[in-house]
Parts: sequence; structure tokens; C-alpha cells
Amino acid sequence: MTTLFRGLGRPFAVRTAAAALTLGLVGAALLFSSSASAQGRPCSDDVTSAPTGPSTVSAASTSFGRVLVVGSGPYAGCSLYILTSDQLHALSGAQFACSDNANAVGEACDTGLWPALLTKGAPVAGPGVNPTLLGTVTRTDMDLPAVSSVKQVTYAGRPLYRVFLDQAPGDTQGANLFDPVTSPPGVWYMVDPSRGRPAPGQAQLKLESAPVGGAGPDETVLAATINNDFVGPPIAFPDATFPVYTLNTDHRHGSACQRLCAVYWPPVLTSEQPEAGPGVDQHALGVIVRPDGTRQVTYHGKPLYLFYNDAYIPGLPYNGGTAVINGAGANTPWGVFNTIPRHP
Repeated sequence: MTTLFRGLGRPFAVRTAAAALTLGLVGAALLFSSSASAQGRPCSDDVTSAPTGPSTVSAASTSFGRVLVVGSGPYAGCSLYILTSDQLHALSGAQFACSDNANAVGEACDTGLWPALLTKGAPVAGPGVNPTLLGTVTRTDMDLPAVSSVKQVTYAGRPLYRVFLDQAPGDTQGANLFDPVTSPPGVWYMVDPSRGRPAPGQAQLKLESAPVGGAGPDETVLAATINNDFVGPPIAFPDATFPVYTLNTDHRHGSACQRLCAVYWPPVLTSEQPEAGPGVDQHALGVIVRPDGTRQVTYHGKPLYLFYNDAYIPGLPYNGGTAVINGAGANTPWGVFNTIPRHP
């Protein structure tokens, strides 16, 4: 079954394997906000052809701090994002996690859902951008007419993307989005221009109740707030919570989960001291600096992680479209991951 949406007259088709899902773009009236109409193109536009010139990357101020944005052209000011699970390509040469691969949504990730920032020639550093961190990677997996390969812009080695939910410059609906559609699932972050690291803003820890493995009674565990700005109609899914885990092989104030481990167990990141929600001890929350310079949240000194198989968005046929705790007690090559009960 196919559901059609139109943004500035462009059809956006989303096919689901299990059910029709209206992920949707905002109404046409919103597309003609002053900032969007000034650029002439919404940030949500698909990639439909190879680029004709160099792309520019600039920096802008947001609630997540200074972040990377498209620097010129019809998408100037549109937010740019990186995906944690794209690390798998760098580590093993596997296909990019956001690719023209099969998924239950039925829309190509890198051209429709998260349009890749492509360039012809070397990308250009705009204001606030470190030119030594700009680069490119060759993509041969994108479904573009009569094009076998294109260059995607990278920053500190990480491929850059827009998101189909953003409409105008300043929109940040893709920020901290725990995405079940990519393969493997990963977390999308905005990008700090100073070093190319994720710009997650302030992490928030709350309590969440969900069944373990999708069965049995709910358990209340410590959870991280993700999907900060995700409000694509008709789904309102901002400030969703996902269970967090500790690793038994971690030493106090250090993480044994690096590289491949961090693809499947993304560290809970923060740009500043994390904030505790109701029922969570603020004094138990802390931060360590990982080898890549990112700041990981800790609880009583133990680093916290998400589990890639917990990712879901309501209405999508991943994990039943509901919250579930899939990683409790997982015995992995890196050690055993456990949730943190309400009263540890």
C-alpha cells in the first residue's frame, strides 16, 4: 500500500511492508515560511540527480550549540547530520548504514529519508568550518538516474546528510533521532564544527517502563531521552525514552565498548552535565570523555549505552512500533549488558 505526500508539488512515497504509515511532511503552508521560501527549496527535498558544483558547509547557532549546516545554494541553512552506525563502513567496509537498501518503509535512506550532501569537486568551508576536516567519500550505492558513483561530503571522516522532516533552515527534527530504519539502526546527531564530533546537547535521564523482550510485565528502568525534536505529523514522538545499559567489563570511569561494540551499543552522549528527571538521582549522573573526545553519560561512575535493537518509531514495523527492553542480560563479545532498575 502506498501513501503519497506532496511538498512543494513533489510526491513523497512511503511504502510499508506491514502497514501504511503516514510519516508525512508538514503542510504546504508551512513550507512557505519566510526562511524556506527565501531559499526556494525545502530542506526535505530528495536527492534526484548528481551535483553540478561544489557544496559549501557552514556553521550556525542552535539549541544544540554551533552545528554544521548547508552553506550555500537552494538548501543553505539546512541542518546536517551524521549517523553513528555509519561507523560500520569505516571499520569493515560494509555498506553504509544509510543506503539505497531494503527496509520496511520502502524509501531509499540516502536519497529520500536522509538526503546525502553530495558535491562535484572539493567541498568548500564556509564561516565557522574547519577546512581540514572537510572531505569526500565515493558512493556507488545510491539509486540515481544514469549515475554510477557520486561524492558525498564528509566532516572528520563522517558522511553528512539532511533529513526529510526538516523544512526550513533552523529545523532540527533529526537531532538525536534513534533511527530503526537504517541498517544497522543508529543515532543521528548534529555536528560540532570544531572537531566534527556529535553535538547532542544536554542529555536527560528518566525512568521508563517497558516489557523485557516484548513479553511479560513491564519493568521500570533508567532511560535516556532521545528524539528531542521529532514531531513529523501525524506522529508526535519528541522526548521519547529508551532504556540504558551498563557493561560489566567497564572499569569505573572508563568504557570497554569501542569501535564495533559502539555501533551496536551506542554510548549515551551529552554536551554538558546530564540532567536527572523525576525519580533519578542527579548526584549519580556524571560524564567521562571517550577516546574520540565525545562525552559519555555515567551512572554511579558506570558508562551508559543504548541498544540498537531497542530503536523504534510508533507505527513503523520495527519492534512492533512500541517500547521494549531487548538488551537486558545480553552476553556479548565485550561483556554482559544490563539495565538499571528503578532502585538499584
